Amino acid sequence: MKKYFPHLLLSLYAIEFIVLAIHPYDRAVWLTENLTILPIVLILVILYFKNIRFSNIAYALMSILIFMHTIGGHYTFALVPFDWFDNFFGFQRNMYDRVAHASVGLYAYAIIEAVITYKIVNKKWFAYLAAFSIIPAIAAFYEIFEWRYAISSDPAAGLAVLGSQGDIWDAQKDMLMDTLGGMVGVVLYFIVSRLKSLR
Repeated sequence: MKKYFPHLLLSLYAIEFIVLAIHPYDRAVWLTENLTILPIVLILVILYFKNIRFSNIAYALMSILIFMHTIGGHYTFALVPFDWFDNFFGFQRNMYDRVAHASVGLYAYAIIEAVITYKIVNKKWFAYLAAFSIIPAIAAFYEIFEWRYAISSDPAAGLAVLGSQGDIWDAQKDMLMDTLGGMVGVVLYFIVSRLKSLR
């Protein structure tokens, strides 16, 4: 079963994509949000067929963003039914997009794994630092994309993709969540690698 875990995740994503492509809240938003996540899926598939593989833990962590982003594309991030989470923590706004941003940081786990496994660098500490540094850079790039899309597209679709919900510091808070997620990814990799070394 472990061998086919990536296949299972891809199959679940394909089902999710097809189901949520039916009657999304806003077709333009759906298209934009999916065009930003499909390249990640395609890159992972291509790497797999080129025999560049990740651990099942890495695949599971990477899939969180993919699944969450696809849901966000269907509803728009501000309208995803997330009341249970917001009410539990007492948030006044829909925090689905913040949680999704944190999931971006979990890619730090896969980055460290790839850098160490394929001996891209010789020092483990540099692999950790590189992975942690790449996440905020990706976050900043995505916020620039959202900004450019918001000012160049249909105003309603632009605001839906931006998902700021009236918060003037939305971009900075999103980047903070990406970075915090990156810290979690780095710590998780450290813990898992330590546990493996103790076996």
